Amino acid sequence: MTNQSIAAATETNPSVESSAGLASSSPSSAHLAEPKLSEPQKSAGQKRRWTIEDSEDLYRINGWGEPYFSINAAGHITVSPQGDRGGSLDLYELVRALKLRNLALPLLIRFSDILEDRIERLNACFAKAIARYNYPGVYRGVFPTKCNQQRHLIEDLVRFGKPHQFGLEAGSKPELMIALATLDTPGALLICNGYKDREYIETATLAQRLGHTPIVVVEQAEEVDLAIEAWRKLGVKPILGIRAKLSAKGIGRWGTSAGDRAKFGLTVPEMIRAVDQLRSADMLDCLQLLHYHIGSQISAINVVKEAIREASQIYVELARLGANMKYLDVGGGLGVDYDGSKTNFYASKNYSMQNYANDVVAEVKETCEERGLPVPTLVSESGRAIASHQSVLVFDVLGTSDVRPHLPEPPQDKDPLVIRNLYETYQSITVDNYQEAYHDAAQFKEEAVSMFGFGYLSLTDRARAEQFYWACNAKILEIARQQEYVPDDLEDLEKIMASIYYVNLSVFQSAPDSWAIDQLFPLMPIHRLDEEPTQRGTLADLTCDSDGKIDQFIDLRDVKYVLELHSLKRSEGDSPHSHEPYYLGMFLNGAYQEIMGNLHNLFGDTNAVHIKLTPKGYQIEHVVKGDTMTEVLGYVQYDSEDLIENIRQRTEQALQENQITLQEAQLLLENYERSLSRYTYLSA
Repeated sequence: MTNQSIAAATETNPSVESSAGLASSSPSSAHLAEPKLSEPQKSAGQKRRWTIEDSEDLYRINGWGEPYFSINAAGHITVSPQGDRGGSLDLYELVRALKLRNLALPLLIRFSDILEDRIERLNACFAKAIARYNYPGVYRGVFPTKCNQQRHLIEDLVRFGKPHQFGLEAGSKPELMIALATLDTPGALLICNGYKDREYIETATLAQRLGHTPIVVVEQAEEVDLAIEAWRKLGVKPILGIRAKLSAKGIGRWGTSAGDRAKFGLTVPEMIRAVDQLRSADMLDCLQLLHYHIGSQISAINVVKEAIREASQIYVELARLGANMKYLDVGGGLGVDYDGSKTNFYASKNYSMQNYANDVVAEVKETCEERGLPVPTLVSESGRAIASHQSVLVFDVLGTSDVRPHLPEPPQDKDPLVIRNLYETYQSITVDNYQEAYHDAAQFKEEAVSMFGFGYLSLTDRARAEQFYWACNAKILEIARQQEYVPDDLEDLEKIMASIYYVNLSVFQSAPDSWAIDQLFPLMPIHRLDEEPTQRGTLADLTCDSDGKIDQFIDLRDVKYVLELHSLKRSEGDSPHSHEPYYLGMFLNGAYQEIMGNLHNLFGDTNAVHIKLTPKGYQIEHVVKGDTMTEVLGYVQYDSEDLIENIRQRTEQALQENQITLQEAQLLLENYERSLSRYTYLSA
């Protein structure tokens, strides 16, 4: 490795993005630690007061949240939309103010300033790398529209990107329509990816007449023929690129994006064939860009290095074959540190944004200098790294289902033996035998269930047996939480005893990757962070689907299966089941989640609001109301007026048959019509 490459691998720039430490390709020791159950804070002697620093450590906010999210003295999450260069907002107070504006939860809050800051940071990193290595070319980033196609976000992105000639990438014909109508930045690139037909290529080619710089990236061999036909028909030569199937392998969930069997791209023989076709058609000068993509969320810097090294060699070889090479597009993959561990764990990354830019710039320059060729304009499609941080999903807890062990009266001699055994197990539990007692209790519980199934145990006796069993687990868990190491067979105990927190949310709509591919997003309360969270829970959403849950959470030690939460506070003077609002936030979910969400159980889009920081506080730039029931029913071909009429006719029939009173019929119709016009989620 050259000195340039070594330097590129290690340099960081704290003023642009905090360092992620050494770029190791081996699993981080942080994610190989021995299992340890989640535990409330403890200390020798008297228990000290919980502090916001304890919450910072527990939820790892200083790792994944820097420089945008932190905790203030009131125990509330604060948002610094401009990073360390501007003011901050109290997220809890912001949510309360938005609710007063009749914006119900769940609520997606987009911070426009964070989007602008991410674009500036990425461009600053490449600018610094270009200056450091005296790179005689420039960087021109593009945003992959597929990450988030929401109109206000794309319009903001184009506006914020103008000083940097930041462009857009389209992966489909609808996205091309968005880009052509929205992108108005002179000199910005429009990268055209995805499957293409004749109309796609003709539209992109003619866009040159509007001042665009559209580059049609050939991803299937047949697209070369379509490009040649478009030139002959239109008399306008397209600007072409080729997507290469690198032999360098990706990593993690999207590792198969590269390689011989990747979905998109040309193999080396196919690239040579494409060059020959273009030469024969007198169009080799149209080929100006090489593109590759090794997957989303690349967690290890060595994967980035291997890919850029191979791609650089392909680039110079295409130039040697006579292609008019000007651009090298390194695709996406720039990762997001979702768990704050700064490792090559799949939910993290072991490099900084500056490391990434350094490695790309240094490797391309070195390869081109060795061959005596001009360096290309560098292009990246870093959608996740740009869009993830800018939105926060806030939702409320509706209620809980807790495991509340109740110890029954001690059994008598006449009681079934299995109940007496469970009671004796409970009494005998100590720090020396808690593991053995755990297995004994589980065995006795199974015996009780079996005896009940054969009619040897009454329902009342089975209930007593289960109460003793849960009391055993609670006592064992209390001991286990105090241990430095917990045996593997007790790892599930925390989850078994965890509460279920029912949240006003559809995982399928707002966090589909959490359900589909076990994506980890930082989740935590947005207030009460100066209080110790004494409960352990998993989250269950509103859908009647067993997969509608979140039971994996970020942790320094790999993944944890419960989240530390606070007990709900009962509201004074209300019914026994009412409680004070308890708000949770899901962070770093601004890429992919909105557009990939589905209408499972007909829970629609959430309310969304765009917030911009001002000298006096903040300004609400846009409010995008979530779907009403009428709207989501329309998606599945129901007409609300027809539905109302059907119900009206049924109430009339019921009235005639004396099955309903007139007052009841009117109330039913009023509630029905009112519901159709309202939000699909529950109201507080």
